[in-house]
Amino acid sequence: MEHLGDIAGGRILLARGDITEFEGHAIVNAANSSLLGGGGVDGAIHSAGGPAILEACREIRAATWPDGLPAGRAVLTVSGRLAAGAVIHTVGPVWRGGSRGESGILASCYHSCLLLASARGFASIAFPAISTGAYGYPKDGAARVAFAAISEFLAQSELPKTVTLVFSSQADAAIFHAATL
Repeated sequence: MEHLGDIAGGRILLARGDITEFEGHAIVNAANSSLLGGGGVDGAIHSAGGPAILEACREIRAATWPDGLPAGRAVLTVSGRLAAGAVIHTVGPVWRGGSRGESGILASCYHSCLLLASARGFASIAFPAISTGAYGYPKDGAARVAFAAISEFLAQSELPKTVTLVFSSQADAAIFHAATL
């Protein structure tokens, strides 16, 4: 993973690469509500982590969320074969023009994941750009929401100590960085 810089006093790190290679306490999966795998980041995490993640997700569906994980919520599972210690799954909003509460739901995704990480004592967590792929959330808007939600949480909590935002391209990282200025 290539380090691209940091912001917020070094607590928010920007990186380019494959989130499945993150070596830290947790990575975030931009999941769909079924929790049973899919495309994009979700598919990559399930594929790289192996069947233990899918089995844990099936258990969550059976015990807690039989109708699927609601958008804005988060759950924690094992990480299987991943280098990270855990996977936190969250469901982002589908972009429908911005007038249906999308920004609040997206902020809740980040907050819910950070709350789980903090409660578990995780010092490090890595996020993808939630909802900016197949769910169509405009990247610059998503970056502003993510930065605000993460910054607000970190101002109130010592953990996690670092939040790494992992982008698949330099262009996506630049969009995020520009949105934080």
